[in-house]
Formats: sequence, C-alpha cells, structure tokens
Amino acid sequence: MNKIEEILKNQKIVIADGATGTELERKGYDIKDSLWSAKFLMDNPQVICEVHRDYLDAGSDCITTLSYQATFEGFMKKGLSEDEAKKLIESSVKLAIDTRDEFWNNLDNKDNRAKPLVAASIGPYGAFLADGSEFTGNYGLNEDELVSFHQKRMKTIIDANPDILACETVPCLMEAKAYVKLLEQFPNTQAWISFSAKDGKHINSGESIKECAKYLDAQKQIAAIGINCTAPQYIESLIQEIKEVSTKPIIVYPNGGAVYDGLTKTWSTQANNSTYGKMAQMWYEKGASIIGGCCQTTPSDIEQISNWIRK
Repeated sequence: MNKIEEILKNQKIVIADGATGTELERKGYDIKDSLWSAKFLMDNPQVICEVHRDYLDAGSDCITTLSYQATFEGFMKKGLSEDEAKKLIESSVKLAIDTRDEFWNNLDNKDNRAKPLVAASIGPYGAFLADGSEFTGNYGLNEDELVSFHQKRMKTIIDANPDILACETVPCLMEAKAYVKLLEQFPNTQAWISFSAKDGKHINSGESIKECAKYLDAQKQIAAIGINCTAPQYIESLIQEIKEVSTKPIIVYPNGGAVYDGLTKTWSTQANNSTYGKMAQMWYEKGASIIGGCCQTTPSDIEQISNWIRK
C-alpha cells in the first residue's frame, strides 16, 4: 500500500496544496525569470518555507517541493556549477521536509489529520524551456531523449528522500512513458502523474486522457493519475474519462481558470475562487480522491477544502 492509500483509509480525500509560484507573486515577489519560482532556492529559500507552512496551516495533507522548474540545465545556464545545481535541487526537498517536520512536531497540529506527505515536483521538459511548451508538448524530442533529460534530476530528487514524486503538468503521453521508464531504475519509488489538459477529454498534446490513464493504470509504481494546471470547468469530465479505464486514485489540482501566456509569463485575469471548496466537493463526488490547486490558487482555497473534510 502506498502512502496516499494509507491516508485514504482514514479520510475521504488527501488534501494537496495549492500554487507556489503565483502564491509567491501574490506575496509581492517577482517570479518573471527563466527559473520561475525555482530562483528562490538561490535567492530566498525562507519564503519557500513560508508558503509550505501556509498550506500546512490551511490543512494540506501533502505539500509539493519547489523543484518544478529546478533543473541542472536551468541552473547551469545561470552560471552555477553542476555541483551547485545539485545542491539546490536537493535543497528543494529538504526545505519541504524540514517545514513539514517542524509543523508535525507541534502536538496541536496532529489533531484529526495524518502526517503530511512531501511530494517532490518534477516538471516537464517544457518547464525548463520556459516558453509555455508544457501546454503543448511540441518538444521535437523522442522518448529516449526525454529519459536522458530527466534522469539525473530524478535521481537527485529521489536521493533526497521525499515521500512520493509528483510528475506534473505533463502535456503528452510520450513524456509520461519516459517517467515510467525512469521509475523502473528506482523500484522503491512511487509517483503520481498528472497531465495538463486542453478540454474535457484531451490533454494538451491532443491525445485522449483515457488513453493516458489506461496506460498508467497498468504501471505498478504509479500511485495516482490525474490532472493539474487545467481550467476547473474541464475537471468533472476528465475525472469521468479516467474512471472509465483506471482504478487508481484520481488526483486533480486545477488552476484558477485564467489563461497563461508562456511568452510574457502572465495570466489573463486574476482568479476568483470563492467557491473552490464547493467545486472540490463536486470533484470528490465524481471520483477524485486527491484534491488541491495549481496556479493562482491560494491557501484560502485549500482551507475551504479542509473545512468540509474535517469540520
């Protein structure tokens, strides 16, 4: 039994966290950089801990490391050595674990909840490109080239000992297959894979979510299958599509509903998620068992989920 299933034995859903990059931006920090929020691993790691703690206080059962855009290649383009890049990637996991452990050492935080998990984020190849191509999947690479790109970072992250990997915002099935191939090198590691989707039936590459879920359902190291950084209005349909071909836990953490421009690195509008908790309840009723938020969601959105789960 994986750690997600252990929590689900005792409560309706696993409450994931929300946005990190746009949450830092909301707090007044500038994230317009090729490294996006990963630059704070270099510049201001304490603010990363603050965001993690905000989500734990809001009720998250799982916090996600700030490693989505943290790659050897990205850091070395900034002039860092390979060893310096490795230490920063490792630090993303350590910051999350230390924040979680400090939170959990307070007895008051153990009431009516499981020990929160640390999920290590592994963003797609397009996140390194920083051109929005994680929303298309048009990389011009084959599966072996994607395996080669992700290999060193995945090993570095796994060696830092997170509870689970979060392979997220995956735009194409080929990249999901590359992750699965890499996971076979680490047989004791489990991961969730969440795709970015363009509508209620298709991921951003145009492939059907049903095809993706059917493939992943047969993979032993995949602990959950789902969707992230996708408009909320598509989530209900996508859950249904996944349910038809998979029995694995379904994870959903959509964005706030705005449209992202990968070139200007801006969102079209500011999200207004005053009913996020109600939407999450609907997603649970449709079949999702791990629910959180992605870009433009906040700790208050996660608190809404926690309120109907725990109160």
